[in-house]
Amino acid sequence: MTSDPNWTPSSSTEDDQRRAAIVASLPPADQDTPLLAELRVDASRRIQLSGRVFPRPDRTRVMTIANQKGGVGKTTTTVNLAAALAKGGLNVLVIDNDPQGNASTALGIDHRAGVPSVYDILVDGAPMEGTVAPAAGVDNLWCVPATIDLSGAEIELVSMVARETRLRNALHAYLQQRVERGEARIDYVLVDCPPSLGLLTVNAFVVADEVLIPIQCEYYALEGLSQLLKSIELIQAHLNPGLHVSTILLTMYDGRTNLAQQVAQEVRDHFPSKTLDATIPRSVRVSEAPSYGQTVMTYDPSSSGALAYLEAARELADRGVSGTAQKEGE
Repeated sequence: MTSDPNWTPSSSTEDDQRRAAIVASLPPADQDTPLLAELRVDASRRIQLSGRVFPRPDRTRVMTIANQKGGVGKTTTTVNLAAALAKGGLNVLVIDNDPQGNASTALGIDHRAGVPSVYDILVDGAPMEGTVAPAAGVDNLWCVPATIDLSGAEIELVSMVARETRLRNALHAYLQQRVERGEARIDYVLVDCPPSLGLLTVNAFVVADEVLIPIQCEYYALEGLSQLLKSIELIQAHLNPGLHVSTILLTMYDGRTNLAQQVAQEVRDHFPSKTLDATIPRSVRVSEAPSYGQTVMTYDPSSSGALAYLEAARELADRGVSGTAQKEGE
């Protein structure tokens, strides 16, 4: 699927009308038929999202997915949003900047020790072009893998010149080379990083324009968030003035529990313009997919988790052309 650079959300009126008509023809459901109601909702979502082409941003959007609290779904969000955006016809690059290499695994990328990776870029100054590999099963999606070598990069970077900007310089050079060769522009770069605030995470913040924060809908969801925002402010002040939190995504949402609803409402109250309407539910299929070297978008594209990530990607893409991804305070 190829994206149309002239496409805008308002240019698909006839297609939207056709989809709405199909949704209206679905059998009605009420509170007495909860299973039918759930099936109707999922069917409606599939109709609304299937085959839809997302709008291209006017320039490459570089987003770091970050949260200093572990287990909130950073890597899961990175790879599934990336795959969903690519399914929508956009060109997407994932940079796996986490020594665990889980994003590389989920995208089916070889990341054994010695494979050209982020480590070579950060420590040896290798060009990014030699590390980029196509993701398995998804067109328009590429990944710069992380190998176990990256676990020692924090120490090796300490004594290096311009240690905080090495990833940014490499990415800018790679994007420029693509343009010079007449290749399609990368629309989205998503950077996965470790939960700790070290030089790997600093590089991830310096390379990006935007930060996307996944927040789990569980107790202590906002724990550590204030520290993350302070860290971002330090990066803004000293290394990357343009960095800002543009997007918050609620993950592991279970609408049947009062706790999840309360946490979601609290997040929306704190960050009303930044929190996506789409929420990511708890999903066995999402959890299973990486063990097969896949994202949920290819492992089970009809599952509730895949549909939720498609909705989030569509909203993210729409905000990218509508100007909703605003800087703090604007």
